[in-house]
Amino acid sequence: MRLLLIADTHIPKRARDLPARVWDEVAAADVVLHAGDWVVPELLDSLEARAKRLIACWGNNDGDELRSRLPERADAQLAGLRFTVVHETGAAAGREARMSRLYPDTDVLVFGHSHIPWDTTTPSGLRLLNPGSPTDRRRQPFCTYMTVTLQDATMVVTLERLRPGDR
Repeated sequence: MRLLLIADTHIPKRARDLPARVWDEVAAADVVLHAGDWVVPELLDSLEARAKRLIACWGNNDGDELRSRLPERADAQLAGLRFTVVHETGAAAGREARMSRLYPDTDVLVFGHSHIPWDTTTPSGLRLLNPGSPTDRRRQPFCTYMTVTLQDATMVVTLERLRPGDR
């Protein structure tokens, strides 16, 4: 199973649309996970129409319409692993212990908000993944997203970097 992880797309404030390479990944993915900060519902409409399956939540920059259509927390079981998608996890300091306490029944927590890629596994075994942002790198050297291959509850996570020409 192939997953695409994105967050913090901020369409149209940070970009008019997702980069073409990300749309190619949407087409290739079995499941797209979006960890919030869409900004406008048109991107949600497009992803719902183009993704085979979409698991998503709203973020702090998402208004009433997106919040009425998306949960604050989305949960799904994929290839034998329990995934949770949320937008915010708070400060980086203490994140692993805090998330292990808050999500004891989750195997993989996908989050956004910081625009900073993150991939760690807590002592309790919880995998924390933040794909960064494909449209707003902030202080990062590149815009990013993640791809994940799942097979027999084994995950291979790849951080994908977008260069300006990839847009």
